[in-house]
Amino acid sequence: MSRGVPFRSVVVSEWTKLRSVRSTWWCTVGYLALVATTGWFGAAITQSAPRPDIAVSSALTGFGLGQVLVVVLGVLAVTSEFGTGMVLASLTAVPGRARLLLAKSVVVGAWCALLSAVLAVFCWFAASRLTAVEGGIPLTDPGVLRQLGLQVACATLTGVLALGLGTVLRSSAGAMGAALGVMLLLPPVLAILASDQAEWVARALPAFRVGDEAFFAVQTSWQHALVVLGAWVAVSWTVGAALLARRDV
Repeated sequence: MSRGVPFRSVVVSEWTKLRSVRSTWWCTVGYLALVATTGWFGAAITQSAPRPDIAVSSALTGFGLGQVLVVVLGVLAVTSEFGTGMVLASLTAVPGRARLLLAKSVVVGAWCALLSAVLAVFCWFAASRLTAVEGGIPLTDPGVLRQLGLQVACATLTGVLALGLGTVLRSSAGAMGAALGVMLLLPPVLAILASDQAEWVARALPAFRVGDEAFFAVQTSWQHALVVLGAWVAVSWTVGAALLARRDV
């Protein structure tokens, strides 16, 4: 490959690498099984709800813990190359390092979005069959679409955030620890402290699940939570791209 290779070809190459790694499929199967099972159970124990979006929200609770596997997938998508030395071949084929990272981000983000969209529709189906709501739970309901769309967006951004942290740290354990620390461990600790300073810090941390119900986090609006998560993604990706361009392999 040369520098002039089409970006589409780089994306296809990155997809080939992602689907060739066994961990990708372990994470995929685990993510699908965990979120789907939890979603069905959540809908089953919610006998009735006053609004369609509340019923769907109960079925979407599995996205919280399920995104731990999204973090693992995103981190390993980049750190596995550094661990095996395959990154040398990748950078030889695509000298533009930011371009390579962008292709990785497109592939990981698209895969996370696809899996999450399938799961979101399944959770809606579970809620529509198991939770009683006056007038039913139409998929076209604006509140329902918002709930489903937020979970897909959150999972997609989480995957890219994990990819960015993996690029920055180049360590599977370090990147997973950092991502899970700021998204899963720190928020509940800060929520328990219940001080103004702790709440301020908590509102600046990314959340695993964006929506009406926070997952182990201080309650915020979905708009605020989505902006915070997006900002973390932008910063981690930018820093990762800069370090990738400057560091020796």
